[in-house]
Amino acid sequence: MPHVEAAHLGAWGEQRAAEELVRAGLRIIDRNWRCALGEIDIVAIDGTDLVVVEVKTRRSSAKGSALDAVTPAKLARLRVLAVQWLASRPAEPAPQRFRAIRVDVVAIMRPLTGPTVINHVRGVE
Repeated sequence: MPHVEAAHLGAWGEQRAAEELVRAGLRIIDRNWRCALGEIDIVAIDGTDLVVVEVKTRRSSAKGSALDAVTPAKLARLRVLAVQWLASRPAEPAPQRFRAIRVDVVAIMRPLTGPTVINHVRGVE
């Protein structure tokens, strides 16, 4: 696998995360959605659940793991963003059609040498 420049690591990781989610059976319906309150990396549907996905890509764990970067404050903001995303799409499936709104994290470790490790954590609390 070719070396990925640091400036492009986030976009590279988001693409790998999207591929992993599709392999896991999720249907991606939006990417890099932004509003005044922040950004959602990936919005997907998993059965009857709306899934907001945060993608964290790291070269090393020197500053903590990618999963550690998703703090309780970040999770709370992602839940608010999920509601904002739903409100911005009145033509989309009505919120009551979703059994739940879930936050998943895809943590990717992409060291300069060695294999890439992708960890999809469902339903982060």
